[in-house]
Amino acid sequence: MSDSGRAIGALTPRELIELLDRMNPADVAAMDIDVDAIGRAIDPRTLGKNDLTALLGSLNRLAEAGADVDLAGMGAETFARIIAHASRDQVQSIMKDAGLRARVLGEVFRRMGSHLRADRVRDLHAVVHWRLTGGAGEGGYDRYQTVIDNGVCTVGREMDERSRVTITVSPVDFLKLITNNASAPVLFMTGKLKVRGDLAFAAGLIGLFDLPRP
Repeated sequence: MSDSGRAIGALTPRELIELLDRMNPADVAAMDIDVDAIGRAIDPRTLGKNDLTALLGSLNRLAEAGADVDLAGMGAETFARIIAHASRDQVQSIMKDAGLRARVLGEVFRRMGSHLRADRVRDLHAVVHWRLTGGAGEGGYDRYQTVIDNGVCTVGREMDERSRVTITVSPVDFLKLITNNASAPVLFMTGKLKVRGDLAFAAGLIGLFDLPRP
């Protein structure tokens, strides 16, 4: 671990939030801070309901200003651990911030291709439409399209292909699901995950991806 990583790890949650709030991109570069080191220092269990939102919001602000702390640099296991330890209230707080919601969900869908298990999708062509509740799009949904074709998964926001299955779920349950912190069958049986189309394919969909574990 770098000196800066150890220093970040020694900070209290409040100190870390205050440090990020004061920083500019030049400070990040001078301290040679990487976003995964910050992610590893975050324990949502020690944070208040809105503190995790404030912390991620500070990272997003720095990234938009040009600092090398974009969420794309955070390891999948690090992100999965944060979501695993975050309460529903904390994740809901993040999702209420329109900018963070778009950034976090966009990053999750962007990474889907790298987690696809090519050995399980040879010769498969399938289109999945995702509808995440509480969004700003038509009908109150954020919509994403994933296309699995010849061992590759591509993601877009245009629903321009006929879907094999359409999945409707809250963003909180979606994040818990794709970080191995929720069960798709349980979400389905309790009405928190709704499926239209090929139910058998939907039941095995998560198994087509090598999901990160915290």
